[in-house]
Formats: sequence, C-alpha cells, structure tokens
Amino acid sequence: MLQLHRNSLVTAALALPVFFLLYSTLGVAKPVYAWKWMDIICEGGTAVMAGVWFLFTLSSRPRGLVTRLLAGGLCAIMLGSWADCLDEFFAIDKQVLWDNWLEALIPFGMLLVTVGMYYWRHEQFRLNEHLQKRERLFRDHRAFDRITQLADASYLRTQIRLEQERRPGLDCALVLLDIDQFHLINREHGHAEGDRVLQAVGHMLLLNLRNDDLLCRYAGDRFAVLMPGVSRADAVEVARHLCFMVGQMRHFARDGEVRLSLRHACSMTDGVPEVVLAELSRAVETPLRGAAPA
Repeated sequence: MLQLHRNSLVTAALALPVFFLLYSTLGVAKPVYAWKWMDIICEGGTAVMAGVWFLFTLSSRPRGLVTRLLAGGLCAIMLGSWADCLDEFFAIDKQVLWDNWLEALIPFGMLLVTVGMYYWRHEQFRLNEHLQKRERLFRDHRAFDRITQLADASYLRTQIRLEQERRPGLDCALVLLDIDQFHLINREHGHAEGDRVLQAVGHMLLLNLRNDDLLCRYAGDRFAVLMPGVSRADAVEVARHLCFMVGQMRHFARDGEVRLSLRHACSMTDGVPEVVLAELSRAVETPLRGAAPA
C-alpha cells in the first residue's frame, strides 16, 4: 500500500532534513545548558508520533480524498512539531517570520485532520452498510477469515450468545451450509481455485440474505447464517433458496466449469451455541439434504 503513496513519503522524508538545514544555517546553536529538555521531549515526541500515524495512514488506506486529508494533516503536524523542536536547539531572530509560519503547520494540520475525520465518518457509514451482513452488533477484525472476509466460528458463537441476551425467547434461526464434494474441487483444480470458489459462494450467499442476517465461514467449506426473528420453517425455506441460487452459479476455473451444490441443516439458537453447532454439523453430514437436528 505504501507504494501507492511514494510521492507523499518522499516529500515528507525530504522536508525533515530541509527543516534541519534551514534552522542550522539561519539560526544560532544554543548552548546545551539552555536546552529545555521537557519541551524537547514533548515537541519531539509529538513529531515522532505524528510521523508514525502518518505512516500507518498511508500503509492502510488507498488513495483518495480522506487519505489525502488525514495523511496531509498528520504530516503537517509532524513537520510543525519538528520545527518547534528545532527551535529549542537553534535561536532564531524574533524579527523573522518563517519560523512562526513553520510552527503554524501544527494547527493547520489539526484542521486538515478534523476535515478528514468528518469525511471518514461518512465513509464509515457507507462501509457499515456494506459490512452489515458480515458483522452484527460489534466489530472485531481479528475474527475475520482472510479468504472470504467473513467472520469465523468463534465470532458466530459470540453473536449467538449476544442475540440470546438481547432478545430472549424470540425466534432466531441458524442455518449451516456445506459445499458438496469440495475436496474434489481442491484435488482437480487446486487449492487456489478452491479459495476462489469459497469467495464466490460467500458473495452469492450475501446477495441473498437480509441486512439483519449474519453470514460466517464456519469451518473449511461450511458457511453459517444467523437469522434473528426467523422461525424454523422460514429458515428452511431460506436455506433451500440459498442452495438453489448457489446451484445456479456458473463458476469457471482455468481448466473448466465447476458445478456447485450445497447441503444444509437448520436449527433454532435456543440452546448452548457449541451444542447447537455440533448438532448442525452432524446433521449436514447426513445424506438427507436439509436434515435438521432434533
């Protein structure tokens, strides 16, 4: 990601020594006894931390308005704090204005960061809508699967417990979906193609779920759907629809078309999450498609 922001990195890296040369050339070095160590630590520390945040921003975001505002503001804070720190080592004539202008980069940078956070807030609202079916009630990036960008089984169990606490006694269905003969896909087309199949199936499932539903990658080639406010009978209909939609997919591997089908099992989340999921796992392994635990 840093490669996308090479010009910004080069500009910031060049500005730091330029500032030092400017102060050392046009200023007079102060004796060591005149140094104010607390000011040096605070102002220098602010420059270092702003620089770290600047790198974090560039390394984690694509180019765009929000990135420019946040990174530009943090860079300005870093350079302004660096100039403020250099002022502790070199005496500058009070009649000179450029020193004040450089230190004024700090409030200017804060203004840019504030505007950037305003637009970042609107960006987050859009992302929250997009991720609603992947995360419910809380966000934890550590629980997300790298391949499908869906939450894992641990996250699912946590969500089931939260749903039981929030709305006890109300219907909440759980569907487990298993890709038929997935091991043959890996064997015939390779694991990279198997990963693409998981991604494609995950996208298809997301397109056919409500905003209130939660889709997780339960394990391997299995997906789980948590559906608050849905009865068992309705969950079965939804599961059949999901299986039908995936069955209609045309997934093309490099060496031919891959036909996909799903098995499903349904249950209610009125028990211990680990027990419910274990029963669903056993049910989905039975040859009777759509079998559900007792």
